[in-house]
Amino acid sequence: MTTWIDTHCHLDAAEFWGQAIGIRAQAAIKNVAHCVLPAVDVANFDAVRQLAHLTGDSYALGIHPLYTSNAQDDDLQRLDAALQQHRDDPHLVAVGEIGLDYFVPELCESPLRERQEYFYTEQLKLAHKHSLPVILHVRRSADRLLKGLREVAKGSGQGQSWHGIAHAFNGSEQQAREFIKLGFKLGFGGALTFERAQQLRRLATTLPLDAIVMETDAPDMPPHWLYKTAGQRAAGEPQGRNEPGEVPRIGAVLAELRGITPEALAAATTRNAMDALPRMQVLMRACDRA
Repeated sequence: MTTWIDTHCHLDAAEFWGQAIGIRAQAAIKNVAHCVLPAVDVANFDAVRQLAHLTGDSYALGIHPLYTSNAQDDDLQRLDAALQQHRDDPHLVAVGEIGLDYFVPELCESPLRERQEYFYTEQLKLAHKHSLPVILHVRRSADRLLKGLREVAKGSGQGQSWHGIAHAFNGSEQQAREFIKLGFKLGFGGALTFERAQQLRRLATTLPLDAIVMETDAPDMPPHWLYKTAGQRAAGEPQGRNEPGEVPRIGAVLAELRGITPEALAAATTRNAMDALPRMQVLMRACDRA
């Protein structure tokens, strides 16, 4: 049977309140076998953990760059404590969602630029401390993210090898290959379904198949069939809500671009996700035996 993994899904988001379990069940009917639920700040650590346990999915704990401006000074210590407290939880698979965002203007200026960079570096150190992969937010920040990965790995004395996922990757081919060299998989989702996304489609088509994982970023980043234009939204139409159940249809678009079957893509990206997040493989095998 063809099965898919959504490696990035915010099922705890407000858009899903009261509906998350049903939405996840609908995705399962569409052969989405597993989802990864990343946290965005300390306030939703418990929410993603509890939801992952309810659905049999995985979760990650971290502080998103967009939340660093309101983060408390002791939030990194609270993250460290949570990672330690749940170190034996098989559902905990990564530190994330962490990273850098140079798209939002105020985050590019002092003091918020330095603050998000500090949180990024310190969370990389925590990932090394707890021997966990990382799930990276990459938004006009690929080069700086790569620099941080190299510096933290060098400082740890463990070489430059990582496990993890560069979520919603939309950088250059050179940047993509540098992430791959460091051990990362690259996340592709709804954005590649737009014909105008020519650079992204070229990347998704030409990069090695063993470097790609599927994701939705639900409820955000809707594929073209759910997207509403600014004019439509101004006329009162709500933006389409992305869901994990869209992964197979997004995957079918990517499979066609690559000239392979959806079944082949599903099998490859499932293997890749397990390689990126090794603890998830153990969890999925345990669920299969249950």
